[in-house]
Amino acid sequence: MNIYVGNLSYRVTSDMLGELFAQHGDVSSARVIMDRETNRSKGFGFVEMDNNDDANRAMEALNNYELEGRAIRLNEAQPREPRQFNNGGGRGYGR
Repeated sequence: MNIYVGNLSYRVTSDMLGELFAQHGDVSSARVIMDRETNRSKGFGFVEMDNNDDANRAMEALNNYELEGRAIRLNEAQPREPRQFNNGGGRGYGR
């Protein structure tokens, strides 16, 4: 199961997130999403756990858990929507 972790303090690292969830089962991956330009946390991340029972227990135990001064919010992550790119067309400026 892939778990969305929101309301993260900017001080939280991927390692910290992984260690917290590892107390509730095996963690496949944990990552805090970083802004490409500033290399600063965007305030959310994802934790992946192979065992759904462990993931559900972790979500129950850790939702609203205070980590680095902020109550984290947990939800099962939804699949990412494919990005839509504008491939031309438009309004015909310059005609």
